[in-house]
Order: sequence, then structure tokens, then C-alpha cells
Amino acid sequence: MSLRFLEMIAEQRIREAQERGELDDLPGAGRPLRFEDDTFVPPDLRLAYKMLKNAGYLPPELEEERELRSTAELLRHLEDEGERYRQVQKLNLLVTRINLRRRRPVNLEVDQVYYRKVVERVQVRR
Repeated sequence: MSLRFLEMIAEQRIREAQERGELDDLPGAGRPLRFEDDTFVPPDLRLAYKMLKNAGYLPPELEEERELRSTAELLRHLEDEGERYRQVQKLNLLVTRINLRRRRPVNLEVDQVYYRKVVERVQVRR
């Protein structure tokens, strides 16, 4: 079976679904499609990576980075000094864990914005 034949069948089924109204009011209708840049992913792995991403799976490294960002965001909005201290400790632990795994430092001082905000939020009692 040729690829062109499968393409024709798919197009036909899409047209039929449109005519029945099955494709009306879909989430995201009228908004531009977001194309993801997967140029650095080898072509033979792109489909597998996309399936894992759609299933909500993140590699441990990316999961740690996401936790790092959410902890930093939480820290930004905390008022309680004790809780801020605990979150800074958690942040330090996450950075240490990521640094050990990567064998290269995490650059949290990108444009010095993050670093400055953390320093502004953390107060030391004397």
C-alpha cells in the first residue's frame, strides 16, 4: 500500500468529519498552531519523544528543572520568613542535585535577575 493512498484516505475521512460537524468547536479553534522546534532531536526519535511528551513524561533532568522553577516562583510570593528559609534550602538542594548530575553548574544567575530577586526576598535575622 503506497503512502499516497493512505494520505488520500486520511484526507477523505477528515472532509467527512468536517461535513458532519465533528471538527467544530475544537479546543484551540481559531488560534495559531504552536510548532515545536525539534531540530536537535534525531529524526528517528522525534515521534517517540512527542508521544512521551504528550503522555506527560519528562526526563528526570527536566523534572528537576521544573521543580526548581516552581520552587523559585513559590519563594517569590512567600511572606513567612520561616517558609522562605525552607524553600531556599530546598532550592539549594535542587541546584546541588542538578549540578552533581550534569557535572556542570546550573546558571541561575542568568542576567542576574533570579539571583537579585532571591537576595531581595531572603532576610537574615540577627
